[in-house]
Amino acid sequence: MKEKINVAVIGCGNIATSAHIPSYMASEHAEIKYFCDIIPERADAAVKKNGCGKAVYNYKEILDDPDLDAVSVCVHNNLHSVISIDFMKAGKDVICEKPAARILSEALEMQKVSYETDRILSIGVCNRYSAAVNKIKDLIDEGVLGEVYHVYASFRAYRSIPGLGGPFTTHAESGGGALIDWGVHYLDLIEYVCGDPQPLTVSGEAFCKLGVDLPNYNFTGMWAMQDYDVNGTYDVDDSVTGLIRTTGPVITFNGAWAENINEPGTFIDFIGTKGGIRHDYCGGFTLYTEKNGMLMKTKPEFRGNEMHREEVLDFVESVRKHERNRNDIANAILTSKIMQAVYDSSEAHREITL
Repeated sequence: MKEKINVAVIGCGNIATSAHIPSYMASEHAEIKYFCDIIPERADAAVKKNGCGKAVYNYKEILDDPDLDAVSVCVHNNLHSVISIDFMKAGKDVICEKPAARILSEALEMQKVSYETDRILSIGVCNRYSAAVNKIKDLIDEGVLGEVYHVYASFRAYRSIPGLGGPFTTHAESGGGALIDWGVHYLDLIEYVCGDPQPLTVSGEAFCKLGVDLPNYNFTGMWAMQDYDVNGTYDVDDSVTGLIRTTGPVITFNGAWAENINEPGTFIDFIGTKGGIRHDYCGGFTLYTEKNGMLMKTKPEFRGNEMHREEVLDFVESVRKHERNRNDIANAILTSKIMQAVYDSSEAHREITL
């Protein structure tokens, strides 16, 4: 097992600077050798801030470095498969931010190359490392809820379209909107907690409504404001709904970047025959059970954790040991299949069988 690995961070935007880079810097078993970004100022700033590594502006310059062990791919969705595949074929292990890819065929190609080259490919669905999520999984595995037969997810916001007119709202670059940006986390969390059941049929509708008139879209705040462009493109879903039948529970969901209901709801309900759990997304959870003729409501208290850091540190260990982890591409493919089927169902206005 290698004592310390050399890594490169490809893309030095928000997710890299807030999650990947600090996590590597906190690891005694990783050293950042390269910071790469097509915007030179970002790569240069990362080198200066962290006091290590070299700034590069084209990832292809470092593909053949024999001392480079692994990379974090933190770029726009349209480049996830391209860059990940290039590095795996060059003998490097990869952690790629979510979603795995814009469309299912790209994700399947990533999986194929990962197993053909025997390189680790982890996808950044960080909730698999959340302390709260893993405690919910333990309770379900222990049978506390009985048979979990229905899971409902709500990822709804009022006016939260990110970077209107930019890459987030351009289908050719992002592959989708609210579903592929937010829903991927909720669906993957559900798959993980419920034992990765196989999706069987999917029925969904995705709506592209509120952001279409870019100059007149009314909002109070906007993430990725640097991409805001009233002359840009808006051809993705700002809200979505669906029903998924699996080999485990039925999953239903409602999601929205933007809708004309100012009552945000970000939670997941796990509904079982013996009890239920409401998980407040990125927070704690409430357990509903019955005992001795009493209906019980319990709000557990426990120590939380930094799931992004746990995720990256586990990737480092995976590379050192050359062992796949819970974020392996094989697990992420399930969510890619579901999201692709939702979009296909919406376009055809019928149920899709997988």
